[in-house]
Amino acid sequence: MMPPIPVQITFRHMEPSPAVEARILEEASDLDRYFDRITNCQVVVEAPHRHHQPGGRTFHIGIEISVPGTRLVVSHEPSLHSTMVQTGTGEAEKRLETQPDHKDVYGCIRDAFKTARRRLEDYARLMRGDTKYHAREEAP
Repeated sequence: MMPPIPVQITFRHMEPSPAVEARILEEASDLDRYFDRITNCQVVVEAPHRHHQPGGRTFHIGIEISVPGTRLVVSHEPSLHSTMVQTGTGEAEKRLETQPDHKDVYGCIRDAFKTARRRLEDYARLMRGDTKYHAREEAP
């Protein structure tokens, strides 16, 4: 059995959370199923100051996975969407607001690790030489 992947977790602009840390370790422990030569995994959980983001506090997750010869970097940033809001005068106006799932740190962690797994799968395919290509049809 392979030893667990070394994981370093950093919290920025927020207090460290044992529950968030446990979720990250759970997600990271699954990564070696996608590529078994991971040497290190660094995760940064950042909650920007409230006044820096329209629509309230959002979370940013950064993942850096070290594999032989390179590092795979995932930066999970919140995306904005338009929302129709009733104003105090009864009129509707459009505002940009962060997607609701980016306000939940667990949703952000899930999405960031989902992206990390895809990157690992792509890297593993590249290392094996498994590339997709379409054969050209020759004219008779």
